[in-house]
Amino acid sequence: MTDSSDVDSGTRVHSDVNAGVETDTADKLVFTDVRDVSLQSVSIEDLDPNGVIVETTVSAISPGTELLVYNGEVPEQMAADATLETLNGDLSYPTAYGYAAVGDVVKTGTQATDRLGEQVFAFHPHQNRFSVDSDALIAVPDNLDAETAALLPTAETATNFLLDGSPRVGERVVVFGAGVIGLCTIQLLADLPISELVVVEPIPARRELARSFGADRALDPSASEDIFSSHDPPGADLIYEVSGQPAALNAAIDLVGYDGRIIVGSWYGNKPTELGLGGDFHRDRITITSSQVSTIDPNLRGRWTTDRRLSVAIEQLNTIDVEALITDRVPFTDAPSAYNRLTETPESTLQVLLTYQ
Repeated sequence: MTDSSDVDSGTRVHSDVNAGVETDTADKLVFTDVRDVSLQSVSIEDLDPNGVIVETTVSAISPGTELLVYNGEVPEQMAADATLETLNGDLSYPTAYGYAAVGDVVKTGTQATDRLGEQVFAFHPHQNRFSVDSDALIAVPDNLDAETAALLPTAETATNFLLDGSPRVGERVVVFGAGVIGLCTIQLLADLPISELVVVEPIPARRELARSFGADRALDPSASEDIFSSHDPPGADLIYEVSGQPAALNAAIDLVGYDGRIIVGSWYGNKPTELGLGGDFHRDRITITSSQVSTIDPNLRGRWTTDRRLSVAIEQLNTIDVEALITDRVPFTDAPSAYNRLTETPESTLQVLLTYQ
């Protein structure tokens, strides 16, 4: 594990919330071109009455979506997530991105003074200090440290996968991909009374982690074709495709059984996806469902809201082995190296955190 958390990022402001804090400018991370990121100075707007300024402690890099942005694999003029107020416009270069920041409230408007000094989570791009409406912040529970809280979007995505897939007692479940999202999904699934949980993952170290997170079996893709062929009925009942690789979706179609369900959590960006639907896909009445954390399954909206799902995800953070997921802590000032690690050394890099103090 690489630990650079003791390196001063040079962006610290006084932690005494009663002292004067310089808030006119800050540094933000900007994706300027393919595999090119830089820190740029940005002005912080004057606070509205309900506004606050947050001094960032740590932010988590999304090894899925952010790497698509970093590698130039996002469709041209793809809009940012409209459900996140801090993301605007499209994802074309230059763009600021990220949605997992944890920090302390160091200044407030007149109507938000009760939040002064509070540790909070914000769906905000990587930035050492930022202003935001107080209502957009999530209070970090006392039993969670900043690093654990930074993985809240990951836990929420995994929670959403379980809501979308509705795994049932006794079912055979397969997860394609043991990255950060996959591993969190695996750990949540392992607590359910399903019959068997199998993981398909090409990197040996991630397969080992998957087993430690509760998978009954973790296999290389080359050994996954006949996992449940001898079962009655044959095939998997439910498959989660979270590998980020389009070819895995075809493998999932081959592996799922009659009337089986496939939940596609991967976003492939502009990677071409050619589905082989000429075989047993139609005869087997296979259901392929997209899953995206921006919304709730329409069939569940009578009782589920994003706020309810978020509260469940916060509870799930207490059960996920966050420390096992974090492989690198990189100072914010050295952010370009973090993306390089995720791209060049996936066999040893899982969750990278940017540290600010």
